[in-house]
Amino acid sequence: MTIYSPALSKEKEPLYMGLADAIERDISAGVLAPGTRLPTHRDLADSLGLNVSTVTRGYREAEKRGLVSGTVGRGTFVASDATTSTSLVSFEPCPAGMLEMGLIEPLDHLDPSVTEGFKRISRRKDPSTFMRYSDPRGQLEHRRAGAEWANRFGMEAEAENIIVSAGSQHALTCALSGLLRPGERIATDELTYPGLKTLVAMLGLRLVPIRMDEHGMVPASLDAACRRDEIKAVYLMPGVHNPTTITIPEARRDELARLADKHDLIIIEDDAYDLTDPGRLEPVGNRARHRSIYIAGMSKSLAAGLRVAFVVAPASMLKPLAQAVLNTIWMAPPLNVELTSMWINDGTADRVVEQKRAEAARRYMLACDLLDGFRFRGKPSGFYLWCELPEPWTGQALENAAREHGVNVFGAEKFVVGDSPPPRAARISLTGTSTVDQLEKGLRIIRDIVEDRP
Repeated sequence: MTIYSPALSKEKEPLYMGLADAIERDISAGVLAPGTRLPTHRDLADSLGLNVSTVTRGYREAEKRGLVSGTVGRGTFVASDATTSTSLVSFEPCPAGMLEMGLIEPLDHLDPSVTEGFKRISRRKDPSTFMRYSDPRGQLEHRRAGAEWANRFGMEAEAENIIVSAGSQHALTCALSGLLRPGERIATDELTYPGLKTLVAMLGLRLVPIRMDEHGMVPASLDAACRRDEIKAVYLMPGVHNPTTITIPEARRDELARLADKHDLIIIEDDAYDLTDPGRLEPVGNRARHRSIYIAGMSKSLAAGLRVAFVVAPASMLKPLAQAVLNTIWMAPPLNVELTSMWINDGTADRVVEQKRAEAARRYMLACDLLDGFRFRGKPSGFYLWCELPEPWTGQALENAAREHGVNVFGAEKFVVGDSPPPRAARISLTGTSTVDQLEKGLRIIRDIVEDRP
């Protein structure tokens, strides 16, 4: 435990806010390093001459800002990603010529023709019918197409169990805001999708990191966390995990579903990259359908700009999810969903998935050649690699060094949850560059940096 006694601001403000500000300032200054254990509430209160309740509120405010992570029975720690931006998108201007190997782009040059698609719609229907307010759940024919798309992931669905959302991130927003309340806890892998982390922080929810092994989330760790904390939901990416690419095997999916029943957890299943890997397994949600939300997105498979995803939910959750859609955007744009539905029904979506798998497989083979000798995990037709790094490299160090050489990659620190120690690893996108030549250039730069030959 660190002997830490921050200098609180003397400005007129609530003392707990001053404590949170001091913690943020000391993290930025390097006084507190990621992973540092902070004093207990009682010890810090005695040191600063404050009430214990003031310290508790200060720690809670720091946790809301993503600065610290508190675990019952273990204490409060500086978050492992406290000095790392968890945002996937920078709002600063991108340097000219930067090779994008951090963001995972869905190979949009293979997307179907929007111009031709709208021409077909206008020949079949009056497009003005899609310019009006409609059911927040989505039009019935669109929900039927959504059920068909969910079936592609192996998720059993009917139109009456579908909610149409404006992309998977919006679906996740509706699930968290519609079914959970501020302060409630969500269990997730100790490495997880950064968009979940930023969304949870915005909604005032709390993430509980669950240990992983080579097969994904460890059931015993989830069970222990549920016994220790009051956990409301569990977030899973069982098909192709982001960022590690792990696929959870059948037996473990059974065990996770059983634990969700045992601890009364809502299952939020987000398989954004599952269709990039043929031979899919049955979703966890099919094993506990009465408590499962399944997000079947279109962005990585068909076209990101459509902003369409289909949510499969039990009858008990449909109303709050539909209300969340209504509260946020009223409805997913019907014209976009009509275009999506047409491509699902006529087989275009399936053909595009196959084409993107083939292009991703080309890029994966190139990466295997250029990174020969590196330790990495990926899918033969996947969109990204999870690359282990030799000492003394860390993910953040590689991210910084690569950026100096004109390549954007994401270190493990961007994905870590709470005070979980980040592995020496980085996620490398194979689809962020527009061309294979650009990908080859970026991979060579990364290889040379790691081998200390910049």
